[in-house]
Formats: sequence, structure tokens, C-alpha cells
Amino acid sequence: MTISYLDLAVFFSYVAAILVFGSSFYFRNKDSESYTSGAGRLPSWVVGMSIFATFVSSISFLAIPGKAYVSNWNAFVFSLSIPVASFMAVKFFIPLYRSVNSISAYTYLELRFGLWASRYASICYILTQLMRTGSILYLLVLPLNLMFGWDLATTIILTGSCVVIYSLLGGIQGVIWTDALQGIVLIAGALLCALMILTGLPQGVGQLIEIGMDSNKFSLGPFDSGLSDTSFWITLAYGLFINLQNFGIDQNYVQRYMSARTEKEAKSSAVFGSLLYIPVSLVFFFIGTALYSFYQARPELLPADLTGDQVFPHFIVSQIPAGLTGLLIAAIFSAGMSTISTSINSTATVILNDYYKRWRPEADNKSQMIVLYTASLVFGICGTGVALAMINVKSALDAWWSLASIFSGGMLGLFLLGFFSRRASSINAFVGVVVGVLAIFWMSFSTSIFTDGFMEYLQSPFHVNLTIVIGTTVIFMVGFLLSKLVAGGDDARPSAVSDRP
Repeated sequence: MTISYLDLAVFFSYVAAILVFGSSFYFRNKDSESYTSGAGRLPSWVVGMSIFATFVSSISFLAIPGKAYVSNWNAFVFSLSIPVASFMAVKFFIPLYRSVNSISAYTYLELRFGLWASRYASICYILTQLMRTGSILYLLVLPLNLMFGWDLATTIILTGSCVVIYSLLGGIQGVIWTDALQGIVLIAGALLCALMILTGLPQGVGQLIEIGMDSNKFSLGPFDSGLSDTSFWITLAYGLFINLQNFGIDQNYVQRYMSARTEKEAKSSAVFGSLLYIPVSLVFFFIGTALYSFYQARPELLPADLTGDQVFPHFIVSQIPAGLTGLLIAAIFSAGMSTISTSINSTATVILNDYYKRWRPEADNKSQMIVLYTASLVFGICGTGVALAMINVKSALDAWWSLASIFSGGMLGLFLLGFFSRRASSINAFVGVVVGVLAIFWMSFSTSIFTDGFMEYLQSPFHVNLTIVIGTTVIFMVGFLLSKLVAGGDDARPSAVSDRP
């Protein structure tokens, strides 16, 4: 597909500007504290926009319209759970992390249950971020693949290299400031896309609504379905637990809470960044339905071999006027770069604080910076490898949701147990985690292991999106009940709730 020189100029100018701007913060990273938290001096609006940009990513910009195009608005129910998660973060988690005063989200678990707990959670986090980085990078290159005609593997490698460079050099300050700018570009790009689709429909908004209603595209999912189907309630439960994990215990967000100047500013950043996502995600769902109506009305414009995730990029490069195409590609690229750079920096931070500093507590600043740079580079390479493995995935959003449930490992349950149970001991928590992980593996793999004869009765009857819900609940309930039945003795440590007045 031919791309105008103007589009090329807009896109490459934007990418070059972001790389230069993000990398320029290299000179401000005098030590590991500046690299991982900006020394706690970043303005609240910048942190809030960074939280929003981290949450959006190219998963929202491409996968949500792709999901709405092939199905309905059931996935929007995920967004409806965000206010609850945001309230919990402001009420409980942000004061906790600011009081612990550690850049790592998992220091609290070590203080509460011991080293094994922080190791378990940090490993789960690193695996989750690895899968997330791969999913986002894959979605990021789809429009570039259509734009330049390169094969996906080459585009993934080149794009991954660009993101790694500015993430590695800029540190958290470069990541957060570029996030803020890219969040603005992303919102403008989404609104522009929605407007362009509407103007391309022969009969305007009325035709969009008519086609969408006839095809049940605005449905939020069935309300009376079972536990094995994608229903309103399953998506709501999944969204609640995933968003509690995101805003409550995810290193990406905790690092931003610690980068704000005060606890009050950290709270306002969390509320602003999280609630901004709801109307923006609604725009993305509208785009997916609008695309469906557009190509139903004008089917001759859509190649037959495109998947749902590829329809939106195809519209951008084939229907948007010259100049604006480059801007929209840049908006999608900015969304992906924001989240990938965040994952790279936060994972490097976890490796430094939870692993290297425990091995070498006397390490000087130069050694710590080398670890941060090396960890960023290695993680970026691994994330690129995951993206290459996702090339033939049918729906990137479904794949990401499934992988997030598995690799998150129900670690939210461990945090909730430590936070809300005053008597839960380390052994109570350990038993809960073991039982919870067994439940997670059963839900994730039983359908592929138990396939013959009576063994089929051992298959999980639950939808895969309930994996994190059940895993978290099992860990919390087992640990909580054991703390009531078995005395914790000297091993029980006071919870965060009991520590505060």
C-alpha cells in the first residue's frame, strides 16, 4: 500500500522527536534513585497522564476496536470496574507504599511474610510484563507492516530496538514525561479516527446505529450465561480483579505513586489517570463498531484476508487523508511505546531492588546503573521474542487477557491477605499460595491435559478469564481460614491495617 511522503515525514519526525526527547533525560539520571523514581519530584498532572498512557497502550488503540469489530462491547465492562480499583488504590495502597518508602511494590510482602513472598510476587510480575510487552509490541507493528510492506518479524525487531533505546537511556523521568505527551497525542488521534469513520459512512450516524443494532454490536454481553461463557458478570469480575492488581500492586503504577512529590499528589494522579481511561476506552469501542458499519456499507473496500486486529490499521492507511495518516500511525506508535518503555523500566527496577541489592547491598551507584541498563536491554530483547511468537495469534486482546490471568498468579490474593488479615502468618500465606497456584494451573491447563474418557470430568468448567478471580480468592480464603484455625505464634506479623492509627 502506497504511503505519501508527507505521511512518512510526519511519522518519522514524530518518532525521532520522541527518541531524542526521551533519551535526553539520560543526563538527569545521576543515580539509581533518579533513574527509577525521578527522585520523587515529578508533577501530579504528568504522573496522572503517564498512568493513563500506561493503561491505554496499543492494546486499547488496536485490540479493542478489533474486538468490538468482530464481537460487541462486552469488553467495555472491564472499564466499568476501574472506579472501584481506583478507590481502593487511593484509600489503602498508596498510603501503604508511601509509608513503606520503597520503590519496589514487593518490599511490603517481604516485611509482612518474608523473602519468599516478595520473590513469588516479583517473578509473577516479571512474567506478566514479559507477556504484556510482547502483546503490545505485536499490535504496535501492525500498522507499520501495512504502511511499509515489511514482514511482521522485521518490523517487530526494528520497532523493539527503537523503544528499548529511549527506555534504557531515559529512565523513569524520560518514560513519564514522554508518556504524558504521548497520552495527549493518543486521545487526539482516537477522536480524529472516530470523526473520519463517521464522515465516511454514506448515511452518517444513523446508518452506524442501525447496522450496529441489527448485528447486536452494542451488547455488553449476556447477563444470564453460565461460568464458562463470556458474560457481563464474568468480564466485570475479571476487570475488577485485574484492575485491583493494576492500580494496587503493579510495579508500573507503584513506581509512579512514588515519583509524585507528595502522597496527596500521588492520589490525585491515580484518580485522574484511571478515570480518564473510561471515556477514552468508550471511544475505542465506538471506533470498532463504526468500522464494522463502515465496511458493511462499503464491503468492496475491505480485503477478505484481514483479521479483526488488522481492520483498523487498514482503515487508517487506506481511508485517512495524506498527512493525517502519519499522525494516526504516530498516535498508535506512541501508545505502544509508552507501555513498553514502562514495562522495561519497572522490570529493571524490580531486578535491581529485589534481587541485585539483596545479593550486593554494598553495591555502589555505578554498579547499580549497570544493572539497570543491562536488565532493561535483556528484558527488551525477551519481549521482542514474545512479540515474534504472537504473529499468528487470532485475537491479541484475548491472548493478553488469558496470559495475564495465568502469569499474574493470583498475587493480588497475597497482598490482600497481608493487608486485611491481622493474624495471617507466613506459613498461612505460603499454604494459601500453593493451593491458589494449583487452582490456577488446573484452570489453565486441565482442558488440554484431561482429554480422554472419565478424565474429561476433571476439566475446569470455568471461563479462562476467571483464573485470576479464583486464584486470588483461593489464596486469600485459604490463608485467612488457616489464620483463624491455626495460631500464628511468633511467625504472625502485624498487618498494615493494624499498624496505622
